[in-house]
Amino acid sequence: MDSSINQTTHEFPPYFKVHRDGRIERYGVPDYFSTGLDPKTQVQSKDVVVLSESGVSARLFLPKVNGPDPKLPLVVHYHGGGFCIGSPFVETFHNFLLSLASAAHAVVISVDYRLAPEHPLPTAHEDAWAALQWIATHSKGQGPDPWLNEYADFGRVFLAGESAGANIAHYVAVQAGATGLDGPNIIGLLMVHPFFGGKEPSKMYGFMCPTSAGFHDPIMYPAVDPKLPSMAGTKVLVCLAEKDSLRDRGLDYCETLSKSGWGGTVSLYETEGEGHGFFLLNPSSDKVEPLIKAMVDFIKLG
Repeated sequence: MDSSINQTTHEFPPYFKVHRDGRIERYGVPDYFSTGLDPKTQVQSKDVVVLSESGVSARLFLPKVNGPDPKLPLVVHYHGGGFCIGSPFVETFHNFLLSLASAAHAVVISVDYRLAPEHPLPTAHEDAWAALQWIATHSKGQGPDPWLNEYADFGRVFLAGESAGANIAHYVAVQAGATGLDGPNIIGLLMVHPFFGGKEPSKMYGFMCPTSAGFHDPIMYPAVDPKLPSMAGTKVLVCLAEKDSLRDRGLDYCETLSKSGWGGTVSLYETEGEGHGFFLLNPSSDKVEPLIKAMVDFIKLG
């Protein structure tokens, strides 16, 4: 037997490893979590195809609608996972988004962008931007999805994400502002435990994005992006965790926005005693509900 079959050329735990024959093996592949009516929150969910040519889809969450005016804020969400794992179709993200949709009484759509390294970056960012353009086609009630047509208030749109998903949300907001995207009125960004570049470029990111310009890559270093001042939205909430190794990068992001010429306001919310992505890794933590409340308050005050 050829012993080279199981040899690896790159290993990036806990995300993936690359075999000598080019196969990508993820360290864990969670199961698909089904949609439907959640009996606890009364939130309905379903999956929709967003970009038929690439197969990109999304999961929609609709809370129980009360009263004569069915229009609800719209949260466009991008999941975390280092750009290479994760999906709104797995239980961890599904349950968190159920909670957010219920607590904020908002329509939530989470984009299942294509993952690196099979789809090298910035494919994930391009998918996310194309998905927002698809979502925008519903702004006059004439898009392909009836939930977005009937229930989403395109005058109250928020972009959200955690970790790598926050990075993607930022990218999409910059594209929306720079191009003058017609339709959605993007009020703000919810940046939870955001992942940006540090003092040393990430080797894993460099592998997943072979075209990256290192410290001159605006995806990882927003300060070098000439389009940053035109970013869509008038406010940003950056949520940090005290024991998160990426905490300082979140603080740097706040400073970058403040110095960029972008005219909005930046606010901070920090969870004490917790680490990166704790609300996903330990959803029973008593710190989760206050985090969700901070996000909900940000949306409702929009």
